[in-house]
Amino acid sequence: MTLPLPHPALAATDPELAALVAAEEQLQADTLRLIPSENYVSRAVLEASGTVLQNKYSEGYPGRRYYEGQQNIDKVERLAIDRAKALFGVEHANVQPYSGSPANLAVYLAFADPGDTVMGMALPMGGHLTHGWGVSATGRWFRGVQYGVRHDTGLIDFDEVRELALKERPKIIFCGGTALPRTIDFAAFAEIARESGAVLVADVAHIAGLIAGGAHPSPVPHADVISTTTHKTLRGPRGAMLMSREEHAKAIDKAVFPGLQGGPHNQTTAAIAVALHEAAQPSFRDHAHAVVANARALADELLARGFDLVSGGTDNHLILMDLTPKDVPGKVAAKALDRAGIVVNYNTVPYDPRKPFDPSGVRIGTPSLTSRGLGTQHMAAVAEWIDRGVSAAGAGDEDALAAIRAEVAELMAAFPAPGLTA
Repeated sequence: MTLPLPHPALAATDPELAALVAAEEQLQADTLRLIPSENYVSRAVLEASGTVLQNKYSEGYPGRRYYEGQQNIDKVERLAIDRAKALFGVEHANVQPYSGSPANLAVYLAFADPGDTVMGMALPMGGHLTHGWGVSATGRWFRGVQYGVRHDTGLIDFDEVRELALKERPKIIFCGGTALPRTIDFAAFAEIARESGAVLVADVAHIAGLIAGGAHPSPVPHADVISTTTHKTLRGPRGAMLMSREEHAKAIDKAVFPGLQGGPHNQTTAAIAVALHEAAQPSFRDHAHAVVANARALADELLARGFDLVSGGTDNHLILMDLTPKDVPGKVAAKALDRAGIVVNYNTVPYDPRKPFDPSGVRIGTPSLTSRGLGTQHMAAVAEWIDRGVSAAGAGDEDALAAIRAEVAELMAAFPAPGLTA
């Protein structure tokens, strides 16, 4: 596949930056992208992200702005809101958060005061920094308590979660995370939140597209608030949304603006609206189920090759591998696979004896490859490349990595990436 796409004005004004963009386009076209938080957006989403909506400043909400000239912007934002409410079946949606972390900060501002106790999954167990982890502002400004997973199964022990919640009485309980390969039991979390008097926040940033496509249960009947990014499995721009029951609408909106942010990024709002429209199509439902089918097939192929998978497999788009039995550190494996054209990220695994910047694990996922059209029939080849790449990493065999990269590029050329063809 030969790129780049045409960017004539950029090339004329800033050829150095244009060359970097072109290089990234080529890299995304040629490599097998397995980072579970990445995806390909459509050409329509890319175009919406670069419109003249960039020129507008729009503090406030539709019909309640602090700037004039918002006739069209109000319609754009209402369109995104209405589509979010319809797609996820929620009573209220706020599409203004700049990204996932600011969205979660707005939740704290809406429902807690500095020093209050909050509860979330521990970062090394698969949680997110903004769920009260110590190095995050949420762990410094609030008293964070964490739950984890069982050492023997890699699964959440809800008896332990309930015991911790009743002991600590947090104001907020977060469920969801960044390295959870199994279905989230929102009903179980909701019961614990009710019993402990906490607000339940479902952070579905990773699985929002799977929920929209019916490939993962929805938190809507159970959670007070839903936080999500709009990229990852939802295949939208780098933005975020907060959704809630109507009773929490005013607190959420006030926390986002004026609590944390000024004017929304209108070009992003427009691209979110496009992505939500795409996710409402019947074909997206097929896509979401294909993401999960590919992940399960890939997990089975990796298990057959002797890889140790946290929790023994996956229910969603994500696989977390512990490379300790392979005697190759996660960082070494990730960098070697990158040279082989297979893009992953090194990641801690539960109870990891190694340090976070040099962990035992690698995190992979199937959103991007599914968006390119690869199916379950291709997962054996993907697993073989990973197996060969990890072995080459341990042996320091750069020739083997180069051979894999050529094979990867050949397959990628047969499956053009969405948004990367003119």
